[in-house]
Amino acid sequence: MSGFLISIYPWIKVLHVLAVISWMAGLLYLPRLFVNHAQVEVGSETSEVFKGMEDRLARLIMRPAMIVSVGAGLAMISIPGTPGYLPHAGYWLWAKLLFVAVLLFIHFQQLRWRDDFMADRNQREHRFYRIMNEVPTLLMIGIVIFVIVKPF
Repeated sequence: MSGFLISIYPWIKVLHVLAVISWMAGLLYLPRLFVNHAQVEVGSETSEVFKGMEDRLARLIMRPAMIVSVGAGLAMISIPGTPGYLPHAGYWLWAKLLFVAVLLFIHFQQLRWRDDFMADRNQREHRFYRIMNEVPTLLMIGIVIFVIVKPF
């Protein structure tokens, strides 16, 4: 069984990378929608358009991509004999997993903000979302460094 798992490992990694790209696209785009949404009048036609865009992005792209990213990632760290096998991985993987945990927190926080917009109860200004738009980018940079460079 272990030989079979090692043979499909590259395909699991491909699935993981593709899902992460999709997830990150959503994590980067949703706050940009919030920036624009925060600048329009509550109840306006434009506000309703933004609500639809935000909801579809979260439900149809971000959620499935996040689930596949996490699922494929968990599969990769559980296959013995692979570089990311958790019991034998270096500190780089633990650092990556910490950043991924923060990325998951950001994902669910963005869903809360989306819910606020959906209920017309957003209290934040567009500048807040401009700043929060940078957080996933910084986490992504750290994750890529940990995975490629493996600094420790």
